[in-house]
Amino acid sequence: MAKKILALIGEDFEDLELSYPVLRLREEGCQVDIVGDKAGFTYHGKYGVPFDSDYAFGDVDPADYDGLLVPGGWAPDKLRRYPEVLNIVRVINDAGKPIGEICHAGWVLISAGILEGKTVTSTPGIKDDMANAGATWVDEASVVDGNIVSARRPPDLPAYMKDYIKVLFGK
Repeated sequence: MAKKILALIGEDFEDLELSYPVLRLREEGCQVDIVGDKAGFTYHGKYGVPFDSDYAFGDVDPADYDGLLVPGGWAPDKLRRYPEVLNIVRVINDAGKPIGEICHAGWVLISAGILEGKTVTSTPGIKDDMANAGATWVDEASVVDGNIVSARRPPDLPAYMKDYIKVLFGK
């Protein structure tokens, strides 16, 4: 049975940080559902790439998913304001399922309160935010700490997705 991944989306997501992971996971045979505040809505990335949502936050049960992807860009600053998003993150984290976060996506994990004691990376712009949330921040392309896989920015996507896929499939 194919793995089911929930990918969060909001306006001004970082185009590559959503499209590359979605395509890589689909190449691996995963079902990737794009989930935003509205179902069937066309969201646009920072550079204009359109992406349609499959479901709204309230339409999904995070327990039905094998993992979560949170892209960066400016979307995480808004995504973290939705209680449904924070619930999705917490349910997937509590189940020990993989959570991928890149660039500014760490803001969502900070607001969900799941970074205490974790080693992570992100865009250097939120390094202090990550540390203030109780995480140890490191400047590396991709970091795995338990079920959390983090990366800094688009050039790190190949390393990030190799690590995410290893965690997802238990390799």
